[in-house]
Amino acid sequence: MSIALLADPIVQFCILVVIGTFVSRFLLRHRRAGRLIGQIAFFVSLTALLLYHGIVPYEQSSPVGTVTLRVFTGFAKIVWWLNAAWVLVAFVRLFLIFERKPREGRLLQDVVVGIIYLGAILSVVADVFSVPIGTLIATSGVFAIILGLALQSTLSDVFSGLALNLGRPYSIGDWVVLDNDIQGRVVETNWRATHLLNGTNDLVVIPNSTLAKTRITNLSSPDESHGVTITVRVQPTTQPNVIAEVMRNVLISCNTIQKTPEPSVMVNSIDAQAVELQLTFRIRDISQTTAAKNEIYDLIYRHSKAGGLKLAGPPGAIMMPSEERAEVAASIAQHPGTPWRLLSNIPLFSSLTEDEKEHLASHMQRHTYRKDTVIAEQGTRLRALTIVRSGVVSITRKEAQRQIELTRLAPGDYFGEAGLLMDTGEVGTIKALTFVVTYEISEDCLAPLLRDRPSLAEELGAILSKRIEAEHHLFGASNMLVNGAPISSLSARIKHLFQIQHD
Repeated sequence: MSIALLADPIVQFCILVVIGTFVSRFLLRHRRAGRLIGQIAFFVSLTALLLYHGIVPYEQSSPVGTVTLRVFTGFAKIVWWLNAAWVLVAFVRLFLIFERKPREGRLLQDVVVGIIYLGAILSVVADVFSVPIGTLIATSGVFAIILGLALQSTLSDVFSGLALNLGRPYSIGDWVVLDNDIQGRVVETNWRATHLLNGTNDLVVIPNSTLAKTRITNLSSPDESHGVTITVRVQPTTQPNVIAEVMRNVLISCNTIQKTPEPSVMVNSIDAQAVELQLTFRIRDISQTTAAKNEIYDLIYRHSKAGGLKLAGPPGAIMMPSEERAEVAASIAQHPGTPWRLLSNIPLFSSLTEDEKEHLASHMQRHTYRKDTVIAEQGTRLRALTIVRSGVVSITRKEAQRQIELTRLAPGDYFGEAGLLMDTGEVGTIKALTFVVTYEISEDCLAPLLRDRPSLAEELGAILSKRIEAEHHLFGASNMLVNGAPISSLSARIKHLFQIQHD
């Protein structure tokens, strides 16, 4: 009796369904690959079972047999077609895992999944209920036309979204600029629209049909790097090639821009008022545009001042009145020396009085270095604070078998404060990238000033602590005591080195 019962196709079908449901829904619930294998195994077993009992699921059933058998046959075919659809859908979803771009391919895959389910439903209607599909489609044509006209705008967005996903002019995370100056980072694409997150952190929703008709500039393709161009106007007080060389030093000394491809300078035009130049460079990604421009503009001012150049106003700008120019000239005439002007632009000595700056300026020594000259090796303890007057200086650190460039120094920057004020070696090798002019403040020159005014050590310690915090990438890798030390420790060390009695 039990053997005959087990041989019944209905019983075998029920046992197979229970086992398949238990394995896929409970044992392999959290394993995508395992569930797919389980679904395939269940589908193959179900197909074999139905064919063994003479039930062909993809053909219409003959109207013979008992009512129970006919109902079972129809139900089994429905289960077979649903499982066939599930297996195909699982294969489609696998592309989401392999491509690792789930949100990007969601729209196209949803369409494919929809077609699979629609095909399964039509097959069930034709094979189980014996309804002619051709007649059904023909009679629903009028309804389809009415529905299409009602959903014309929506369908336009859907098919435009499909075209955009197939063409892939952009991907999730790309920064795009549209024809109407709308720009932002792509955060989502769906059936209806594409969502952009703009620079002010606002969400911009653009219908796909509108986006398909708009010219799109992808700033993140073919790679994340982004090109930037800055226009500079300089008064024609010297030869254009000299001005262009100063601007090349600006690009060489910039730490934010990419060194490859090499940035370039082009003389755009020249007239009686100005020499106009274009500085072109690339940055790692568009988010660094503001930081790069800020640094470039700062370096243009410093290099122009160091090279004796004067920036020109825009075309048609009103020049400075002669009275104001006379006041500026008088201020320069009061302190004509370059050393004094360098000291005035360094925050480390901002607390000095005019007389103290004059004292240091009168004892500063000028040095020049040719291109590629090594000014100081890594670990060297310098006995003087060196201020860059003109040119570009590079600081590179050797770690194991590789060289790491820590930073580049421009006019107004300085080095050697670690050795002068804290008796430690330089964190990296200091090298001249161009012809460099520097001015040095020796230990013998600074010591009398610190002894006469002990409070200056506290001020230097506070300013030096802020610089270390701001440029941690320079100091953090070294063995300096000041790494993470409070201001009082810096001041105490300066006092100890210069033999200053504590208050």
